[in-house]
Amino acid sequence: MDLSHAFSLESRPRDFSAKLPRKGVRTVGLRQRRRHFGRRVMILLAAAAVPALAAPDQWRAFDIGNAISPEVQVDPMPFERTGDSFPGSAFYYLAPDDPLPMLAAGIRSDAGNAATLFDPLAGPIARAMRIDNSGVDRSRALECLTAAIYYEAASESDQGQRSVAQVILNRVAHPSFPNTVCGVVYQGSERRTGCQFSFTCDGSLARVPSRFFWQRAMAVAQAALSGYVERSVGLATHYHTIAVHPAWDAEMNHITTIGAHMFFRWRSRAGDSANFRFAYFGNEPVAAPHPRNAAVDALPDPSLDPLALARAFEAGLKTAQAGPAAPSVGGTVPAARPAPAPAYSVEVQSRGGDAQYRGDKLPESHAVRPEYENSGRWIAQPGT
Repeated sequence: MDLSHAFSLESRPRDFSAKLPRKGVRTVGLRQRRRHFGRRVMILLAAAAVPALAAPDQWRAFDIGNAISPEVQVDPMPFERTGDSFPGSAFYYLAPDDPLPMLAAGIRSDAGNAATLFDPLAGPIARAMRIDNSGVDRSRALECLTAAIYYEAASESDQGQRSVAQVILNRVAHPSFPNTVCGVVYQGSERRTGCQFSFTCDGSLARVPSRFFWQRAMAVAQAALSGYVERSVGLATHYHTIAVHPAWDAEMNHITTIGAHMFFRWRSRAGDSANFRFAYFGNEPVAAPHPRNAAVDALPDPSLDPLALARAFEAGLKTAQAGPAAPSVGGTVPAARPAPAPAYSVEVQSRGGDAQYRGDKLPESHAVRPEYENSGRWIAQPGT
């Protein structure tokens, strides 16, 4: 039996190419389908465009307000009219016409009989003091208040630091103390001992402050100078640490204790809210301690004793209320009393003291020059 023919047929590979579509035929069919789809899209667009072109007045759905109405007249802006335009006029015409906000109920003038805020625990509360004067005044006030907060309460809480700042501003508002922030902070710093704030005369300023705690104290000072009021201490003008017990604190009203400080206000009339005037006038001195003066150390300072300071204030208040007004002579106001001479150091006193600063030795300082003697008088009396 001859099997060679069968073996050759089984070993030959089978051809399946007739069952697969050819590449050219498949590509041509895809192109034809795409062409038919594009024709259908064009027909649909033409069907939608023909009615729109034929009847445009029936397509109201696409109208935007009265933009296509020819009868609408656009009036010119006021600054576009002749005679109403000037440089910068657009700012005033385009500004909103909203009414100005009304003042809050608690904001009143210090000159009027303003109602005083009252706290059940702290008593009368201070009003806001905003320092927005010149850059020099604000920068000096900020530096002095920051130094006081840092050296007096760097390790205290936020409330403790705000309380120290409030005491300083309360003193600025009271007539018994200087009326500037730096004046209050560095009051008595010319003395070796007995300054109002101990850091100004005990050498604390020689320490380089920590940047972090200085910036923290500055943030509290900025808020206080911008009108923030610490209600918890009321109208306190004095404080001391819990480690000491001065003789004067028993004669004053203890308001509260915050951290390591106890806060007090005067019990007498000196602590009345009517005596505090929270109005800032500027003229800040240099933000630095006063030069040391040995002559001042030997002189008594009533401001070191809060009770003596209150008695002096009450005595002056009684004198001003009871004493009659100074009579005028010929309709003129009497001259003010000259201020006492300042206390000079021994070296300045040896050179003549206050006399070397007077102007009595200037040329022609005691008489009016002849050509100006009749200044302000009539050359000829009217009607004669």
